[in-house]
Amino acid sequence: MPYAGVMDDVRSAIRGARPKRMPFFACSEEFDVRMAGEVYEKYCADSKIMAKVQSSAVDRFGYDWSWMQVDDCIIYELLGVGVVGSGNILRATKDYRPATRATLDSLKMPSLRKDGRCPVLLDAIKRMKDKYGDTLMVVGRTEGPYSSAGLLYGIEATNFLMFEDAELLRDTMKFFIELQSEFGRAQFEAGADALWYGDCNASSHLMSLKTYKEFVVGPLAAVVKNYKGHGLTILHSSEEKPDYAAVMAGTGIDILSIGPGGNLAECHAAVNKKCAVIGNVDPIGELMNGTPASVAKQVEGILRTVSVKGGHLINSGEMVPRATPEQNMMAFGNAVREIWPKVAG
Repeated sequence: MPYAGVMDDVRSAIRGARPKRMPFFACSEEFDVRMAGEVYEKYCADSKIMAKVQSSAVDRFGYDWSWMQVDDCIIYELLGVGVVGSGNILRATKDYRPATRATLDSLKMPSLRKDGRCPVLLDAIKRMKDKYGDTLMVVGRTEGPYSSAGLLYGIEATNFLMFEDAELLRDTMKFFIELQSEFGRAQFEAGADALWYGDCNASSHLMSLKTYKEFVVGPLAAVVKNYKGHGLTILHSSEEKPDYAAVMAGTGIDILSIGPGGNLAECHAAVNKKCAVIGNVDPIGELMNGTPASVAKQVEGILRTVSVKGGHLINSGEMVPRATPEQNMMAFGNAVREIWPKVAG
């Protein structure tokens, strides 16, 4: 639940230390919309509803952050990419732009404080910061340059560009370095303490480590550098392999999210306190399909084996499904609040 000092605890983890109080974080937006009795399509397009849902979730479950991931379409629908989604089905990109120089040359920098749903997110961030101040970590969202190219051209076309037209791929990422840097700064100015920096198109799931270093690291780090001095960067690629995690930790990020299938202890060790690690309670196997007792057991295991070493913040490893039982989320939060004082001494 909101408390003075949450940002101090987050920064302690970033420094490699134990937080005095372990914040309770969960990537729970879809679940929270359901629990508030709202429809996701309305939530993602109305800042008042967004702030209402976020506030309801914070007050009901005791989250120590407001995590506004929303969807992956906010920027790309402004760039001519097709979008599909309705009701409680999140918007997704479709009908991608051709992966050509002509497409890149046609792109115009949107007005990120005026166009599309960008102002919706900015206003929701401001509303949450105005209400909770420094007692809550308010988290906005952006994408890495490689994933941005994938959301513009499609993943398949973007991956082929590495072999067919690497120059076009690099130039496209330069465009997104500027755009995502500006969008991130706008969110920090609105009151965000941190950004959920999504890059799931660039991970061990889709490319070799050599390719990752060649194409992804430089542009990703360039955006992170532009965020420095404004707020924190939380990189989420749903990464699960320690060698990739070690490379990601060297890009200047503050916190690295580990996917639910990863060995958290091994990834934590590989990062070697270059940044904090966050994760990775299983959102499907435990939060949706487990029991309050099994959820509490997994949380305790993470706190006792990883968090106690410092440099770790607990969170779900991915988005908590909409159908997750309320009692399991309650068990998650209660376990964090009850067990951490015993573990941390």
